[in-house]
Amino acid sequence: MKTVPGQWSFTRWTTVNQLEALEIRHPSFHARLFLQGAHLTHYAPTGQPNWLWVSDTARFETGRAIRGGIPVCWPWFGVPDRNPPDVREHILSASAHGFARTEVWQLEDVVESADSVEVSLSLMANGDFAAHWRGHASALITFRFSGSSCQIALTTTNLGKTTLAFSQALHTYLPTPIFETVITGLEGTSFTDTLRDWCHFRQQGELTIRDEVDRIYQTGGDPIDVVSDDHRMTLLSNGSGSTVVWNPGPEKAARLSDFPAQAWKSMICVETANALNDFKLLNNGQSHTLGVMLTRSDGTKEFS
Repeated sequence: MKTVPGQWSFTRWTTVNQLEALEIRHPSFHARLFLQGAHLTHYAPTGQPNWLWVSDTARFETGRAIRGGIPVCWPWFGVPDRNPPDVREHILSASAHGFARTEVWQLEDVVESADSVEVSLSLMANGDFAAHWRGHASALITFRFSGSSCQIALTTTNLGKTTLAFSQALHTYLPTPIFETVITGLEGTSFTDTLRDWCHFRQQGELTIRDEVDRIYQTGGDPIDVVSDDHRMTLLSNGSGSTVVWNPGPEKAARLSDFPAQAWKSMICVETANALNDFKLLNNGQSHTLGVMLTRSDGTKEFS
């Protein structure tokens, strides 16, 4: 059933420091979604801890990206100079990860039911962004929360007269004890290691993290599991041919803003992406949807 403000049963407006958010307290789950950046910082079934990692020193300020949760990197991912030429042609800024994560998105819809809540937000990238980007496109992001999963779909539509090239990512931060964690589903996959001169390698076996890692894997939509001693987090993507795995390690963590020096030991980013050669081209009126579904199961870690 479609609802409007004032008729919502589970959804309320809230403000955290300077930022406005939707707080969803359903009998089956709890979620918090900020309009700035269409940024999800909390999702958990009732009785469970947050499935997303958020920095203890995150500052919820106007124009400042939130450290943690799921930032939306759009309409480019990473530093501009490392994007393919077709994407770089559209970028007029030196900033990494595009402008969507610090812009205020428009609330389009809230649909509540006995089992789920669906929230849609939009961003119109038009002439207002001409100083940063050559393009005219819309982004529509839909979050569907239930008691067992969180689903996100980001749809880009080219509204311009010329072909649009863009890259993007759902930059998902997950809480996990890094020394007790393995990542499965990437075995045998080719990747670009940004820490080793952007050279190409192939993943041998399961991935473990002991220091800084920043890799872009060429993936094909198979599930990726982040497995620790007490739970398994599964990411199932669609519309994505690349996955980014990132952890700052001890040295970079000490230099990052809004990031406690020891926090690298308790998180990992596994990002559903269209990055490097997986960038997307859209003609006028065409759309592309990038999506991910998060699920979690508890239990003991099993190594293959």
